Amino acid sequence: FDNITVACMYSLCVTTHTHAHTVFVSSSNQNIGTMPERRPFVRLPTDVYPVNYGLSLKPDLIDFTFEGKLEALVEVTQATNQIVMNCADIDIITASFVPQGGEEINATGFNYQNEDEKVTLSFPSALQKGFGTLKIDFVGELNDKMKGFYRSKYTSPTGEIRYAAVTQFEATDARRAFPCWDEPAIKATFDITLIVPKDRVALSNMNVIDRKPHPDDENLVEVKFATTPIMSTYLVAFVIGEYDYVESQSSDGVMVRVYTPVGKAEQGKFALEVATKTLPFYNDYFSVPYPLPKIDLIAIADFAAGAMENWGLVTYRETALLIDPKNSCSSSRQWVALVVGHELAHQWFGNLVTMEWWTHLWLNEGFASWIEYLCVDHCFPEYDIWTQFVSADYTRALDLDALDSSHPIEVNVGHPSEVDEIFDAISYSKGASVIRMLHNYIGDEDFRKGMNAYLLKFQHKNASTEDLWDCLEQASGKPIAAVMGSWTKQMGFPIIAVDQEQVSDDCVLKISQKKFCASGPHNEENCPSWMVPISICTSEDPKCTKLKVLLDRQETTITLNSVGPDQWIKINPGTVGFYRIQYSSSMLESLLPGIRDLSLQPVDRLGLQNDLFSLSRAGMISTVEVLKLMEAFVNEPNYTVWSDLSCNLGVLSSLLSHTDFHEEIQEFIRDLFTPIGLKLGWDSKPGEGHLDALLRSLVLGKLGKAGHKPTLEEARRRFKDHVDGKQVLPADLRSPVYLTVLKHGDSATLDTMLKLHKQADMQEEKNRIERVLGAISAPDLIQKVLNFALSEDVRPQDTVSVIGGVAGSSKQGRKAAWKFVKDNWEELYNRYQGGFLISRLIKLTVDGFAIDKMAVEVKSFFESHPAPAAERTVQQCCENILLNAAWLKRDAEDIHQYLLQRKAPPV
Repeated sequence: FDNITVACMYSLCVTTHTHAHTVFVSSSNQNIGTMPERRPFVRLPTDVYPVNYGLSLKPDLIDFTFEGKLEALVEVTQATNQIVMNCADIDIITASFVPQGGEEINATGFNYQNEDEKVTLSFPSALQKGFGTLKIDFVGELNDKMKGFYRSKYTSPTGEIRYAAVTQFEATDARRAFPCWDEPAIKATFDITLIVPKDRVALSNMNVIDRKPHPDDENLVEVKFATTPIMSTYLVAFVIGEYDYVESQSSDGVMVRVYTPVGKAEQGKFALEVATKTLPFYNDYFSVPYPLPKIDLIAIADFAAGAMENWGLVTYRETALLIDPKNSCSSSRQWVALVVGHELAHQWFGNLVTMEWWTHLWLNEGFASWIEYLCVDHCFPEYDIWTQFVSADYTRALDLDALDSSHPIEVNVGHPSEVDEIFDAISYSKGASVIRMLHNYIGDEDFRKGMNAYLLKFQHKNASTEDLWDCLEQASGKPIAAVMGSWTKQMGFPIIAVDQEQVSDDCVLKISQKKFCASGPHNEENCPSWMVPISICTSEDPKCTKLKVLLDRQETTITLNSVGPDQWIKINPGTVGFYRIQYSSSMLESLLPGIRDLSLQPVDRLGLQNDLFSLSRAGMISTVEVLKLMEAFVNEPNYTVWSDLSCNLGVLSSLLSHTDFHEEIQEFIRDLFTPIGLKLGWDSKPGEGHLDALLRSLVLGKLGKAGHKPTLEEARRRFKDHVDGKQVLPADLRSPVYLTVLKHGDSATLDTMLKLHKQADMQEEKNRIERVLGAISAPDLIQKVLNFALSEDVRPQDTVSVIGGVAGSSKQGRKAAWKFVKDNWEELYNRYQGGFLISRLIKLTVDGFAIDKMAVEVKSFFESHPAPAAERTVQQCCENILLNAAWLKRDAEDIHQYLLQRKAPPV
């Protein structure tokens, strides 16, 4: 499941430089309220168990309903006169049970427990131990909520509005398509038949084995699919619609197809190439073959997540799968490669071996979020993707996990409404970061050996976090469970304080740990501690680790032999360990030249800057120190380092929009980015690659947004040529140009952009425009953009990024977006209900406020308008607002003085 939160934030930061990492800033530790009482929750009884689901579904694409027939082979493990299953928004018409070799027994009652999404079927006499067939006829609705069995709106090539019937079951929505035992550990096989209009494509997890006309209606066909392996309900899928496809076979013989909207088969080629390279890579990495005969990747018009790893039929947002060589930008190609890598990893890790319960969700998602980078690095070494991991996942996770309202990686989850909440940056990004740290600690060879043992031991079964630790421990002989328990069972992470002294020819380091908090140092008595793998390198060889230790107590001393005072010392080379570092001032001083002369590795230059920025937010150093450090990056060539710097400056710029010296920080941004902007220029040069394209887009957007005159003039000129059809803008320049002209534009500019939006044939281009519309500054135009967000022209899953774009662009935008969300709350909530899009909407809208009273307002609004799936998000946002306010109070004046004296002529 590729949670768009991660991906979108990522691509937002990459493509439009609206600040996209969730940034948390610090304050005094005010209690924002504890989590409400969890409602009691009971898993399904185990006295009746499914072995095989025979399922036939007949969707009506006009009336948006469906008819279903279930014939499930079940085992009764102890005599009972009732069967309890999951069921939601479904009406059962008849139900009966046929014991093997016995008479059919009709159910006498259906008792729906709507709150718990269960139904109890009652029988007149006890069902005896043994096998039997449960038969249920039922009807349901093809809903428009992007979950369960739902309808997805698209426009046919002739311009007609039509609907496809598609599925999204993770986490707990298979029960909206058919009554089932909807828990990941209750696995069974599935025989699926779809009855569909004969001119539509019908797909499911397995290959088609029979297709025949429907006896009662010549316009319908019955499509029968092969029996699936033993699998969980949340991975079942079916799609009925109109699609074209491209196909190929992977080197290990698996048939791969990419399904696209009609007429756009070309746009599936890039994903097809990635998928056919990826399957053999995983096959080899896990030493376990892909277990199905085929895999389909399909683009769905209305889709809430980024993608979903249904076994053999992976569904995607169009923008996560389709690439048009002419109109797709570099960051889109990269995102598609990552998402394809993520979902295909799940075919083994998640689908073949499945978590026992949602508490272990992080294993699925953290692992897939880590290995997607390994896979992309294999397919596209020129992306330097591991450096980007640090900016996209690692630092985001650190930011979120420093909050008091964070949570441990492993969360006890009961009721389905709680499951949605844990599809967050902790499960994905912290999960991926600690697996990266673990992989580094174990070494690749033993890691693979342990992974292979795990997959073989638990294939077609379920496993928990501990099961993986056992296998890795046996393969490596290291105390994996003890080390990892400290990272998954308690929230947060340590800050490692380092000091050095010279003892003759040796250097002695004093290292200590304590919990890092966004609101400043953690000084409680019972301070948690971690088992921290620590590596150290020196300027003698910045690429090579000189020493590795496992810090398993509060503090220790380490001696580095024959390391002289002229060498700098860097902790955590490669920025792999999941912790922040506070160097003594003399150690930091000696590291700074390594930024200017680039002798520090790019990922370490990035990590050093990010740590200091974070310490300034927590009030442990002055923000002015960070601004001075940032000025040392003037020779920086690396895209990802710039990207992280740009994100942090975006946070600062947003914070200072609450002051009267916002223009001074824009000037600082212009000064910092002008030299690299001049060096890159506007047009790509021969021999440039992927990262140069990303960097140019980033820098021009940053300069344009900050009001750099020459950039603004050139952007306007090129925009006019683009609109007049004289010279089409290359895809990589569109975001920065659109952003720049809108930021400094008027109602005519906005009208032109909306016209481009209407004309755009490609979803990527529509999204590109939607994300930057919020940059417009006039209050009446901001309102127009917000109204547009809820119009028919914006797909429901994209409304969130339009509103978020408004909130993230200016102080006026933030106020207007929050008011808009409050005024339209019912419609928005009804649209996104449980899913994580509601959390994303809230975070994007309110995270940037910086006045204490706003925290109170947000908290009380959500007390009277509850959104259960977003409770934790609301708490995190309130905490962030208080942290922002404290940061501003603490540092605003010093920052202002520094920005002024920077410009003062020397006396």
